[in-house]
Amino acid sequence: MSRPRDDGRPVAGDADGAAEQASIWPKLAGSSGMPPWVPRALVLAMATVAAFGAGWWLLVRLEGLLTLVLVSLFLALAIEPAVNWLAAQGWPRAAATGVVFVVLLVLLGTFFTVLGSMLVAQIVNLAADVPQRVGATIEWLNDSFDLGWSSATLVDQLRVASTRVQDYATSLAGGVWGASTTVLGLVFQGLTVMLFTFYLAADGPRFRRAVCSVLTPQTQREVLRAWEIAITKTGGYIYSRGLLALICGLAHYVFFTLIDLPFAFALAVWVGVLSQFIPTVGTYLGGLMPILIGLLDDPWSALWVLLFIVAYQQVENYWLQPKITARTLDMHPAVAFAAVIAGAAILGPHGALLALPAGASLQAFLSNYIRRYKVEEHPLVAPQDRGDASPAAPARDPSAASRGGSPGGTVA
Repeated sequence: MSRPRDDGRPVAGDADGAAEQASIWPKLAGSSGMPPWVPRALVLAMATVAAFGAGWWLLVRLEGLLTLVLVSLFLALAIEPAVNWLAAQGWPRAAATGVVFVVLLVLLGTFFTVLGSMLVAQIVNLAADVPQRVGATIEWLNDSFDLGWSSATLVDQLRVASTRVQDYATSLAGGVWGASTTVLGLVFQGLTVMLFTFYLAADGPRFRRAVCSVLTPQTQREVLRAWEIAITKTGGYIYSRGLLALICGLAHYVFFTLIDLPFAFALAVWVGVLSQFIPTVGTYLGGLMPILIGLLDDPWSALWVLLFIVAYQQVENYWLQPKITARTLDMHPAVAFAAVIAGAAILGPHGALLALPAGASLQAFLSNYIRRYKVEEHPLVAPQDRGDASPAAPARDPSAASRGGSPGGTVA
């Protein structure tokens, strides 16, 4: 066989090599001189890129709608236990969903009406007391640290700042149309979420049947298991957080009233909401405001508020919360905080609100496929207290998978 050239064709003048490769080259190259699979590969690559670009364009365009659907799905999961209970009592599912909606709207409307009137009144009083409290604070700082600050100078600066704010507000007066559009957009989004939530809850079984109809039996079982876990965890999250916020707010309101702390109701609501719906740091953010108000009113009040908040958190963390969330949302505080940050980075405020129930559902679902093994004794893994010690799970039999054993295990 003759030596081929760099392009694979025989060297000119070599008759034997030319005759040998003349029958091979036409099969590898078409009339245009390239292999026949190259055009098909190019077309497939361009079609893939075009499909990816079109899908990304649709995803960007429909981002708002998909976010609303996701929020509606979690709300439907949250109210589905109540809907299922009414349906089990013989109610039509649509009527049961409507009753749950009406009850929730009445409760929320009553709560925000009462809360709004009291909260606005106390905020107005707080704003009216700001100059007096600022003057008292400056006087205390001058007496304590000999700063020589003048309250009159500060008031003049506040007036200048107020004038600038008024000018800025006047310049924004032309943006009333934009503000109205924003409000209408929020109302439309709220109605959209309510509509999707109603249909997802009322037609839940039909929707799940439609999804499972295109899946294999094994996949259907896994999907339904994940769906059941999501319903349990999401509903349990709303229930446990709401109950803890109510108990926290009532306890702080009673204590703030006993020590005659100004704006007790508004501050108690602030502490209850922030401490329960913002993991880890919500306790400190919620407790900062009443401590500051107490410090401006009376330093001893601030000290009592600080001591009560610390004491209540110990009671809540080690006794109250484990009893309420033992079967609803058992998640480490650090993991919960990381989940909220990740949710906010992905979907913004909606993601931050949905991160905890989604994380709890994912954790519970994955726990069915995680096996725990006996931990070897070592100082680095020695329990620090009795609560850290837990019974070790038996080691997994490697042959179980080959025998077709079903996955399972303790909660991760």
